[in-house]
Amino acid sequence: MHVHSSLKLLVADLDGTLLHDGPSFEDRALTARTIETVSRAHEQGMLIAVATARPVRTSWDIVHQIPVDACVYLNGALIDLSPQRSSYELLTGQGSSSTRRQVGHLLRHGFSAHRAAEVCLALLSAIPTLRLGVVMNDKRYTNFDIRMLWPMEECHLTDFSDLPQGDADKIIIFPRDHEVTPLNTVLPEDFEVHVSEGSMWMLMNPEANKESALRTLCASMGLSPDEVAAFGDDAIDIAMMATAGVGVAVSNAIQPVLDIADQICPSNNDDGVAQWIDGIL
Repeated sequence: MHVHSSLKLLVADLDGTLLHDGPSFEDRALTARTIETVSRAHEQGMLIAVATARPVRTSWDIVHQIPVDACVYLNGALIDLSPQRSSYELLTGQGSSSTRRQVGHLLRHGFSAHRAAEVCLALLSAIPTLRLGVVMNDKRYTNFDIRMLWPMEECHLTDFSDLPQGDADKIIIFPRDHEVTPLNTVLPEDFEVHVSEGSMWMLMNPEANKESALRTLCASMGLSPDEVAAFGDDAIDIAMMATAGVGVAVSNAIQPVLDIADQICPSNNDDGVAQWIDGIL
């Protein structure tokens, strides 16, 4: 493999990319090989970042097994530019009602809980059977028991009249097949729609996406996107990978990701990202 001597930052998605698959969502994990390889790259001067759609709660233990210089959570709704200065409590604390808020090394791109409730109620008025929820303060407020999808995950059942005040990070929707067409006709225009793993729709602040997050990381670190290699497997990774100097798809990626990738490495279950990094060290 060609050695990319100009690369200074590696940014990797978690699920389906850096993590091995598991029998359940909770069993997805980093392998010893990946931890060792990423740590060695960092020791040799490479900057490391993670960009995931996961909230802090399901990312924290994973992210802190490797040396990271920045973390992008919630598909870009929360960006931590200095993880060594952060605590779980700091990252998951309740925010203000502003839609864009930077406090020190943390940058949030959200929307008010009031607006989140409005959107959820409007969607339910159009499609009463829709399964949806709001993610805020590292909690999920949903109108269905989310354990039917993720057995070990918690949720707070709600009719969206009792959301706490503050910033919401995203609205999550799990449409059934017959709900997809009508849903597309009633989506609010002030949100961007991202689909993860083909089943979870995310309504986000338009500034909350992995491409925007990558540009934020570059500005903070004094880098050009050309000095970045970005790894992914899903539709929400495409713009980030296309923006980076080198976009690397794991071989298990969906076809649109494989189509835009500059390079393809082995699958996540074969430690493909670690194999690629080994090739440039």
